[in-house]
Amino acid sequence: MDLNAIVALLAVAIVAGTPLLFAALGEVMAERTGVLNLGVEGMMLVGAVTGFMVTIITGNHWIGILAAAGGGAVLSAIHAFITITLKGNQVVSGLALTIFGTGTSGFLGKNYVGMPAVDRFTPIDIPYLCDIPVLGPILFQQDAMVYLSMSLAVVLWYIMYRTSWGLSIRAVGENPAAADAVGISVSRVRYLATIIGGVMAGLGGAYLSLAYAPTWQESITAGRGWIAVALVIFALWNPLRAIAGSYLFGGVEALTFRIQTAGVHISPFFLAMLPYLFTILVLVIVTIRRRQEAGVPAALGFPYDREER
Repeated sequence: MDLNAIVALLAVAIVAGTPLLFAALGEVMAERTGVLNLGVEGMMLVGAVTGFMVTIITGNHWIGILAAAGGGAVLSAIHAFITITLKGNQVVSGLALTIFGTGTSGFLGKNYVGMPAVDRFTPIDIPYLCDIPVLGPILFQQDAMVYLSMSLAVVLWYIMYRTSWGLSIRAVGENPAAADAVGISVSRVRYLATIIGGVMAGLGGAYLSLAYAPTWQESITAGRGWIAVALVIFALWNPLRAIAGSYLFGGVEALTFRIQTAGVHISPFFLAMLPYLFTILVLVIVTIRRRQEAGVPAALGFPYDREER
């Protein structure tokens, strides 16, 4: 494989990893406050169909992106209400959200199946930076949503580790009773982070239907929401690590397409399995390593009851 082919493969890996990055960043935010949201797949699907429908109706993909963010926010708000206010089981609520989002997206998008996007995202060259050898075509000849996802990862990292609100987020996820004792509203922090997570998942879904594969198909996410949940563990709940993890998984997906187009005689079903096999392998390795590193927030998955403090 020559240099140009490698550069092209890496550029596609970033595109393929972008929906994963959006979803993983949102899940990092939610889980850092102690809220496990397994409804990422459903939120991505609702974001994908909402963004696509609104783009078709309005002819403007940015309005579609806002609609997708709103769709993800609505579903995540439902999850937040069930798990934070009603103190329901987070795993059950998340799974129900995925089932609900899958059915809702299929119902809403039944008249749009196979229809091409009317206003898709196209690459934007960053002046001067796009001319840098190798790195230019990989990093600086992408579309606006790719740049937005990278920027959000850096912003979220800064917020989480360099601001008082980030300290509140981490405190609520580690010891909500102690955070409550010093005046931090556990419910408010968890609500906000969970809804932001839904917005991110909606953006990831919209990227699939408006940029990566600009059309609508049922179950267009193809399990990417679950990979995003695994990416959070891979990233050790760190937004910057999520960038590397997302592009790594995107690279595996891009490589499967490259193998198929190269005429290598491997079953397409096996190639389709590769990203998920890689997910399992990464989870095993990270779980072993996590014993020596800072890992899962201590309060993840546990509802907080102020009366039990």
